[in-house]
Amino acid sequence: MPPRSDHDLARDLAESAGALLLQVRGRDFGDAAARKAAGDAESHRFLLDRLRELCPGDAVLSEEGADDAARLGAERVWIVDPLDGTREFSELDRSDWAVHVALWERGRLAAGAVAVPAEGLTLNTGEATVVPEAVDGPIRLAVSRSRPPALVQDLAAGLGGELVPMGSAGVKAMAVVRGQADAYVHGGGQYEWDSAAPVAVASAAGMHTSRLDGSPLHYNQPDPWLPDLLICRPALADRLLAALAELPSAAAPSRPNHGGVHA
Repeated sequence: MPPRSDHDLARDLAESAGALLLQVRGRDFGDAAARKAAGDAESHRFLLDRLRELCPGDAVLSEEGADDAARLGAERVWIVDPLDGTREFSELDRSDWAVHVALWERGRLAAGAVAVPAEGLTLNTGEATVVPEAVDGPIRLAVSRSRPPALVQDLAAGLGGELVPMGSAGVKAMAVVRGQADAYVHGGGQYEWDSAAPVAVASAAGMHTSRLDGSPLHYNQPDPWLPDLLICRPALADRLLAALAELPSAAAPSRPNHGGVHA
């Protein structure tokens, strides 16, 4: 059999980590915090072990791992979020959590996959994604279900748009690719692992991806903090960027302590 491509590997890793997380989720935990901790730890360990086995020369940047500055000199870096949306993962009736696996290579995102295990779905850069046609009506903005950021509320008010609440950052980004939303606008700050795989998949599907000022997104940086993000249908990019430029709330946020980021 021919060797797997990086696209296939990203997909397989995300799907396998997702299957593991479904098993973890099915265990009897004493509380939600224990379920979250187990999911984060076991998915991280699985992904790290598999990448060490299959790609021993590559570096890894994971939300759950210690950052190694050696990645800055590496040609290939896997950027992973072993469990995106721990809150939703801990609530057994919710499916809006994800696994992110992306490969950065020589200055660009080269491959990526976002698994939504509770839906049995994985979107990846190696398979053509048919994006549904835009629907008539107000612009639909994917937003946090628990704490909609003021930025997105202000944007929706200015554009006459509507908010579509959901969980993890990866699920929000994939909602644009799947035609469930028209844009994912985030101004509260994230880390590279929150958006690398979603941006890779959305870009491969033909979506616009950028910072809120329209500038490019850069990965494998010395500081993995990314202040803001826009993923949207290409036809909406100019309109959204112009509206964002008029909003004071679109100013880049200060960097919180690790773990204080809201998607």
